[in-house]
Amino acid sequence: MQRTRTELLPGVWLTALHTEKFKTGCLSVSLLTQLTRETAAMNAVLPFVLRRGSTRLPDMEAISAALDDLYGAVISPAVRKLGEVQAIGFFSTFADDRAVGEPVFAPLAREVCAMLIAPNTHGGLLRQDYVTRERDVLLDRIRGRINDKRSYSVERLTELMCCYEDYSVSHLGDEETAGAIHYQKLTRHYHEVLAASPVEIFYCGSLAAKDVARILTDLLSSMPRGELYDDIGTDIRMNAVEEDVRYFEEEMAVTQGKLAIGWRLGDQMDDPDLPALRVFNAVYGGCVTSKLFLNVREKLSLCYYAGSRLDLHKGLMLVSSGIEVENYDRALAEIFAQLDAVRAGDFTDDDLEAAKRCLASDLRAALDSPGALESYWLSRSLLGLDYDPAELAALIEEVERAQVIAAAQSVVCDAVYFLRGTEAEDDGTV
Repeated sequence: MQRTRTELLPGVWLTALHTEKFKTGCLSVSLLTQLTRETAAMNAVLPFVLRRGSTRLPDMEAISAALDDLYGAVISPAVRKLGEVQAIGFFSTFADDRAVGEPVFAPLAREVCAMLIAPNTHGGLLRQDYVTRERDVLLDRIRGRINDKRSYSVERLTELMCCYEDYSVSHLGDEETAGAIHYQKLTRHYHEVLAASPVEIFYCGSLAAKDVARILTDLLSSMPRGELYDDIGTDIRMNAVEEDVRYFEEEMAVTQGKLAIGWRLGDQMDDPDLPALRVFNAVYGGCVTSKLFLNVREKLSLCYYAGSRLDLHKGLMLVSSGIEVENYDRALAEIFAQLDAVRAGDFTDDDLEAAKRCLASDLRAALDSPGALESYWLSRSLLGLDYDPAELAALIEEVERAQVIAAAQSVVCDAVYFLRGTEAEDDGTV
């Protein structure tokens, strides 16, 4: 698997993975914008509006017929949050040229690029009917987030913990700004984003990188390129907002309480040891051999689930747990106690090796999935890192106990959020 990185146009970068391993290739185009409350909803709706039609294929029926002719290729809108960067665009999968013996990538890329830079318009404006429909769907998605209490509790934690930071904004925006989306305003915003956004393109398939670059450069030659956003990035706060941990509590008609806790990764984010951070998280709560899983859930039965995850873009560790309301104090104390145990080096060599095996296995498994590789390299490009999944797996396998302890000792708890039930009603989660 050979990786090449090329600048096709000013601020338009292609990461191409040449491989003959897969029968299915993938192509993604991501416009990178700063995540802000004022623009998040407009950014989130744009790929869905653009996906409805281009000057080449004016509606969903024409698009569907063209993709059927390309062996059932798929073009999906993509909206992602990476730290305080909002990545919007398209993710596509298609039959690899080598597997079917005829060109598929070139005509597929033509449709993706047409959707991006030549959408179906009316009088030079994005179609009002398309914008209105997709705005209403976005509003339904925003309102529907509350239905998944597990993810909702973590979102509420980050909203409250990072209330002074752009990170508090959802990748979908909020209901107020989404409801105000208008096709004329969205058209102006589209032109600004298209001209000013850095663009990350990812390709995985059997074509040579130079051929992919040639095809995409030709297709994007009319893409406007103005003065690029120069302030895109994530502000990493290393310490808690206040000296004491902040506690937040809300009530809702649920039977199972949702406990979410947020830590800042601390001073180590000045020069982060990313392999060590990942191993620390795996030892603490990031895999099925972790201390949270084995002790808080399995041994003490204080929760239905408990796990931790890192956001290395923002420098956060977030714990999510589902508990009985009466177990709140005990569960909270034990979650902190398990972190203190890692800080004190109270974990076995077997615990450490199991965590490293879990991480390394997941990373090497990414080499078997074009979609996982796309996600990996988009994240790496924003972090400014250049090692592939296999190289990162090797670095993880070299992490030592002292590095894990140092990582654990640096983290600082910032906020605790608890979603408390008000009455017996099935919330659909376990």
